Amino acid sequence: MSKTLGVLVMEHISVALVENNKVVGRVRVYPEKSSSMDPLQTLPAESIAEVIRRQLEEAAGGENIRAVGLGFPGIIQNGVIEDSPNLHQVKGFNMETALSASLRFGGEAVPVKVFNDADATAAGIAATRGELNKLIRVWTLGNGIGFGRYPWRQGIWEGGHTVVTLDAKENFCGCGGRGHMEGIMGNRAMRLRFLDLEPEEVFENAKTGDARCAEFVVLWHRALAAAAASNVHMEGPGKFFITGPNAKFVDIGMLDRFLQEMVRMSPLQGSFFEVIPTSDEDGVIGAAVNAERIAFGA
Repeated sequence: MSKTLGVLVMEHISVALVENNKVVGRVRVYPEKSSSMDPLQTLPAESIAEVIRRQLEEAAGGENIRAVGLGFPGIIQNGVIEDSPNLHQVKGFNMETALSASLRFGGEAVPVKVFNDADATAAGIAATRGELNKLIRVWTLGNGIGFGRYPWRQGIWEGGHTVVTLDAKENFCGCGGRGHMEGIMGNRAMRLRFLDLEPEEVFENAKTGDARCAEFVVLWHRALAAAAASNVHMEGPGKFFITGPNAKFVDIGMLDRFLQEMVRMSPLQGSFFEVIPTSDEDGVIGAAVNAERIAFGA
């Protein structure tokens, strides 16, 4: 039976063999250990593609591969990374073509499909929960902020750059835009705002009564609620999953309260949030699932 390969690129590269919506064997991670906070930022685009190719060939282990799916941060259009605010060096790079040209399994070329990393995570959540027939939306909270949806469809989906404030002083987003959700919630933005504190310290200090930190925590939750409310007004109510390294900071009660303040029309009420464990497996599985479904019309 043929299998698929899934890749998730975030602060590192994760690769695994996927069959029946499950990882077969282990998830390979590159680099396995790194002293750098963002190890991929120093690699040229061609080098990132080469690392992915090598990891894919090793993960395949001689199996018959049906398709390859890749989740990558940024705006992805037809396999081209049009922009990636956290990995600037890949802007304009055709990752799909680069991998398609160099990958062979059993001497044969296979379909390679590239998606936004949050879209891959949304597909993985749908697949692992047996909900491939439902609309799945997910916020990934980390160095950047991602928004993913399943079923996949062509689009920009840079939800982390949703404008959530008109304050001209809110200019901490890595893309250079003002008022963005990521400019409030992303790790880079929080470090620029609190030059003397790490994000974890900000949230800890808020719990002990630090007024500056407590005020920011409210802003942080309002930003997430505002972005979700904007999506509800476009696509309707439902569940929003929250994952990523900074999902641990989420206060669901506060978030629900702010969302209810922002969504008042009765047909649009009823949305809620669920924090789920952070796992590369969801993104890896989702990238593989999306690739197979799109390549073969599953």
